[in-house]
Amino acid sequence: MYEIAIIGAGPAGGSAALFAAKAGKKTLLLDSNKSMTARAWMENHYSVEAIAGPDMLEVGKKQAAKFGAEMKEETVTNITGEAGSFVIETESGSKYEAGHIIIATGALTNLAESLGIETKDHREPRFKTAISVNADGETSKKGIWAAGVAAGVSAHTIVTAGDGARIAINVISEIIGERYVDHDVLKA
Repeated sequence: MYEIAIIGAGPAGGSAALFAAKAGKKTLLLDSNKSMTARAWMENHYSVEAIAGPDMLEVGKKQAAKFGAEMKEETVTNITGEAGSFVIETESGSKYEAGHIIIATGALTNLAESLGIETKDHREPRFKTAISVNADGETSKKGIWAAGVAAGVSAHTIVTAGDGARIAINVISEIIGERYVDHDVLKA
């Protein structure tokens, strides 16, 4: 069983997977390969002069994999169970078990809606619906969290990546029972 499964490998999901895996959590990253970022060009990331969306996605996946995140190209169709023992079902018929789930599906909220998770109007003008979350990023279904555009944050990759990290930190903190902090320092 995975401790944390992330659905969506755009900037929010990829960042969540990076933090979860680096924290030593058994992490699964499921992606349908439909990220909006694959069509983007960014020149508004702090410390990055410019980057093409596909390159950003590839680097993010490599970072998460470096720390042990497992990646599967799958479209998630259903989630059953409850916090601590979810079963994720995919279009191909595969099933994965996870204790916590982070939905980071960008503009696509249909999975959350099909599960009865509460939604709200999105504040970005080009998106209609967002998943309702509390201040920590948890949805109306205990153990399922949402990050990035799916959770209603601004559709800028630097913002969604930060939100994915924030939600992963909150999930990790819940799992370990204390606030998780990840700060690397320069090696001498």
